[in-house]
Amino acid sequence: MQNSTQSSSTTTTLYIILTITTFLFLLFFLSPFPSSPPPPSFSDPYLFPHRPSTAQYHNHQLLFLNNNKTTNQSPPASPTIAYFISGSSNDSARIIRLLLSIYHPRNQYLLHLDRSAPQKERDFLALSVQSIPVFWAAQNVNVIGKSDLVSPKGSSSISSTLHGAAILLKLCPDWDWFINLSAADYPLVTQDDLLHILSYLPKDLNFVNHTSYIGWKESRILKPVVVDPGLFLVEQSEIFYGTQRRPLPDAYRLFTGTPSSILTRKFVEFCILGTENLPRTLLMYLSNSLSSQSVYFPTVLCNSPHLNKTVVNHNLQYSAYETKHEPRILNSNDFNDLINSGSAFGSPFLHDDPVLDWIDQQLLNRGQGKPVPGGWCLGESGDEVCGIWGDADVLKPGLGAKRLEERLVQLLSNDTFYSHHCIFE
Repeated sequence: MQNSTQSSSTTTTLYIILTITTFLFLLFFLSPFPSSPPPPSFSDPYLFPHRPSTAQYHNHQLLFLNNNKTTNQSPPASPTIAYFISGSSNDSARIIRLLLSIYHPRNQYLLHLDRSAPQKERDFLALSVQSIPVFWAAQNVNVIGKSDLVSPKGSSSISSTLHGAAILLKLCPDWDWFINLSAADYPLVTQDDLLHILSYLPKDLNFVNHTSYIGWKESRILKPVVVDPGLFLVEQSEIFYGTQRRPLPDAYRLFTGTPSSILTRKFVEFCILGTENLPRTLLMYLSNSLSSQSVYFPTVLCNSPHLNKTVVNHNLQYSAYETKHEPRILNSNDFNDLINSGSAFGSPFLHDDPVLDWIDQQLLNRGQGKPVPGGWCLGESGDEVCGIWGDADVLKPGLGAKRLEERLVQLLSNDTFYSHHCIFE
C-alpha cells in the first residue's frame, strides 16, 4: 500500500514538472520582442541603387556607383540571407570577427550574446557595430539588447533560435534563407560565392542534417525528463534531471541532426506562425528534453508532407567526429580537408586559432578587422578596398563558388538527393 502511494506521488510530481516547464517554455518563446527601435526606413542609394530613392541620406564615405554590368545576359537575382549569430560570455570579439567574415550589404544580421555575458560585453558588441560605416549605410546589422538565458543542452537553446528567427522576420520582409551560427563557426567561402550559387537554386530547399536512426540518443537524450532553468531563472544554473523516463512519441517520428541549418523563409514562417499544430506540439514535447536544437528542425521538416521533399541532407558545414557525441575542435591540420569538403562553413574552431588566419588569407582574402571584399567594394587594393562601395547587387564569385557548386551538384544528384532525405529507418 505504501509503495503504491509513493508511486502515485512520484507520477503526480512528474506531471506537475512537465506541465510547469511546458508552460514556461511557451511563455519564454512567445515573449515580446526586445524593445529595440525599428531600423531606419532609408538605405544608402549607392549600395542599393535599384531601391526607391530616399532624400537627404547622410553618407559616411565618398561613394560611387558600380557600373561593371556589361554582360549580355543578366544573372538570376541574388538572394538575401538572414543570419542569427549567437554567443556567450567572452564571445563578443569572436562574433565581430565572424560577422566581418560573412558580411554582405544584401544580407540581414542579428547578433545575440546570451545572459551569461556581462552587460559591458553586450555594450562593446553594440558599439563595435556602430563604429563600422558600411553597417550604418546598409542598415542591416542589429544587436539584441534584452538577451535570453541559454542552456546549451536544454530547450532554451531552440527557444532562443526561434526567437531570433521571429525578430528577423519582423526586421526584414524579404529575406530568402535563415542561417543560425555560433561564435565557434567560420565561413570557408565568401558571401559573393555563397550568394552566387544560391541564386541558381530553388528557394524552397532546406539544408538540414537529419536521420531517423536514434541509437544511443534514445536512452541518453530523448527519454530522460529534464527541466531547463534557462526558461524561468535569471542566472545560469545546472539542468535538473527527473528520476523517471518517458516513451518516445508515436504521433510523429523523431529525427536528429546538428544545431546549425540553412532554412527557407517559408519553413521558418511555418514554425513561427504556427499555421499547423506540429511545430507547437513538438515544442511542448521538447521543453523537457536534452539537445532540442538538434531535433526540432529535422523532425518538423520530415513529418510535414508538404515540406519533406525540400530537405537536402547536409547543412553545408564541415565538422570532424572522433566519437559519435560531439565534433572535435578543428585546427591547422584540417585545412586541406576544409577546402576539399566544398562546404560553406566549418565548425567548431577555437578563438583566434591560427587556422582562421589561414582561412582569411587563402580563402576569403580578408584583412584583419575588415570585411571580406566583394563586388560591392570599389576601393583600391589594400586595407581600404571596402572603404568605398558601390552596387550591392554586383557579385564577384571566386574559387570558393566552384568548390561549393561541385558539392551541391553531388548533393542534388538524383541518386543522392532522393535516397538521403527523410528516410524512416
